[in-house]
Amino acid sequence: MGSSILEHFRNYSWLKRTLLVIAICTFLSSSFLFLTPPGTFIREYLAKTVITTQHRDWAWIFVGAQRRDQMVLEMQNLTEVNSVEKQDLQAVQFNKNRSIESLVKVEDISGQFWKGKKMYVYDPRTIRVVVPAKQGEGERITSMVQRTGAVAGVNGGGFNDPDGLGNGFAPIGAIMSGGEILYTDQEGSIPQHIVGFTKEGTLIIGKYTIDDLLKLGVTDAVSFYPRVIANGKPLITSGDGGWGRAPRTAVGQKADGTVIFIVIDGRQTHSVGATLKEVQDIFLADGVINAGFLDGGASSEMVYNDELITSPSSRYGERRLPSAFLVFDHPDEVKVKNVWAGLTNIDPGGAYDHPDFLKEQAELKAHPPKATPKPTPTPSQKPESSSDPVKNGGTTQNPSETNNGSGKPNSTGKPQTSPSTTPTPTPTPPASSATPTPTPGTGSGTTGSGGSSTGASSTPKPSATPTPSSNAAQGQQGNNNGANPSQPVTSPPVKTE
Repeated sequence: MGSSILEHFRNYSWLKRTLLVIAICTFLSSSFLFLTPPGTFIREYLAKTVITTQHRDWAWIFVGAQRRDQMVLEMQNLTEVNSVEKQDLQAVQFNKNRSIESLVKVEDISGQFWKGKKMYVYDPRTIRVVVPAKQGEGERITSMVQRTGAVAGVNGGGFNDPDGLGNGFAPIGAIMSGGEILYTDQEGSIPQHIVGFTKEGTLIIGKYTIDDLLKLGVTDAVSFYPRVIANGKPLITSGDGGWGRAPRTAVGQKADGTVIFIVIDGRQTHSVGATLKEVQDIFLADGVINAGFLDGGASSEMVYNDELITSPSSRYGERRLPSAFLVFDHPDEVKVKNVWAGLTNIDPGGAYDHPDFLKEQAELKAHPPKATPKPTPTPSQKPESSSDPVKNGGTTQNPSETNNGSGKPNSTGKPQTSPSTTPTPTPTPPASSATPTPTPGTGSGTTGSGGSSTGASSTPKPSATPTPSSNAAQGQQGNNNGANPSQPVTSPPVKTE
């Protein structure tokens, strides 16, 4: 029986054999993915990774629309629960007698699927939030470092990021620097996801109102999440944290006050990206007692000594960003201008005004790829000595009329038919296919580990800083992870990578 089936298979044409093999492989892989527990785990893992990007809607391909929405809600609820516990501000006891060999130290770190950098900052009071120098667009961190004379820096909070091509000037949440509120899209009594530092250098992570931050003496802060270590306790106790693998930027603080910044490359061949739990475990190994994430995805990067030392995943290199945590030799001398002062409307930008994207499109238009023409079939001509002179326009002739079998036509032979002309088909260039641009899910954007999200409270009260209207209505953020960190509802959108 088996030999007869094999023999029957061998008699198939190569096309039939190929199609049969593809059908069998598709059946087996589909059965594994949809009918086995390991297959379900793989599909949900892929869905989590997609959910934390700007293409959240595509996660239905792996788990269906209903399960996708359920997973989004679970991730949002977990973020909310982990942000509630207030920090014990007495847990950090600064070692003021310690001899600090240098201001910062940078190390290479790596895991099975990722590579990155870890930066120790021994005096947290040297860390300041810096924002762009001019209105209308964000600023690359290398530019911020060079402009201000900083020693090092990493990317900060999230921002509204249409099409992943935003201009980096529409922040999400709050931005504080030097004790001043430079930007907020929420009224002062509404809790927001905060990552910041007090005047004494204590790292604050969790949900706090602007009023809370002022009472606690917070001087420099941005908005992002999730929180992963609170008062010495890891908050991810099972699974990988639920956000898949992506580029990450995170910050933590040890009990002696030392601050650790981690930046992990992702979405590249040399580094796929890290999970939330992998980053949490790095912090725990260093004795960190409070830690959380900053914006991630294509925004993740670290600069040291005027040099970009990580590899951002954006195809255009460094992104323009609304905020950064920079380290200074003399932080008290740093003056940060409020570029959002007086603005009532902020344009987040997009594909229509992104300089690198427009340049790329102009080059494609000026030098479109050439279509490969199809070969034109031509009638083949045989020499007169052919044994069949009738073909290809030859003369009809009786074999008996040839001269001694020489193959030459008799001088009296006349053509019986006229050669037929084969029309030459005109090659038709293939029609260009438009690739539809997926619409990010509500509240998706860049995330934290990467992304951005939807808006603010529908009825915000006047805040300390004018609230730009454009940021309250939109929710896509820089490259990459989640929802609006400042959203007052109990289930904030997930920040995308």
